[in-house]
Amino acid sequence: MSETERVARAAAPLAQLIRTIDPEQLSAPTPCAEFDVAALLEHLLFWGPSLVGAARKEAVAPPAATESEVDLTAGDWAAALDAHLDALSTAWRDPAAWQGTTHMGGPMELPASLVGGMVVGELIVHGWDLAHALGTTVHWDDDLLRQTYDDTAATAEQGRAMGIYGPEVPVPTTAPLLDRILGLTGRDPV
Repeated sequence: MSETERVARAAAPLAQLIRTIDPEQLSAPTPCAEFDVAALLEHLLFWGPSLVGAARKEAVAPPAATESEVDLTAGDWAAALDAHLDALSTAWRDPAAWQGTTHMGGPMELPASLVGGMVVGELIVHGWDLAHALGTTVHWDDDLLRQTYDDTAATAEQGRAMGIYGPEVPVPTTAPLLDRILGLTGRDPV
């Protein structure tokens, strides 16, 4: 699998899922203790410009507003998320996005391939969070999940130290790849 297609392959199932969200579901809890569906959508929109900027090697600081100040009632949030996922997929399709170093919403330089892997993981894990909150399932192909598992396993301890991931949830090595990714990020896949 070409790394230039990874973000688009992670985004496509999430985009389909977002189109099914009824406004009445915005207050449904997600597996992220601090996010209901609305807050998780706000999180995706809030960090969107920084993740697109990372692909373009542009240091884009998050907006001055906090995540909780992103207004889902103003306009069509589903269209805004769809446009964000399209921009993200397009930006990371450029082979240069995966080369060298980049920034992700801050001054610290990171390897671009690491950031690209983090973007893929963000889409998959939060896609699962949304699906779980909505009582449905979402699927990604095994090649994408295998690469995402490897990326997540390599950075899980660092993610926990930064407070991005919770304590690892033990998941059998024979479990599906998605479940193993979720366990690494501190989510219980059952």
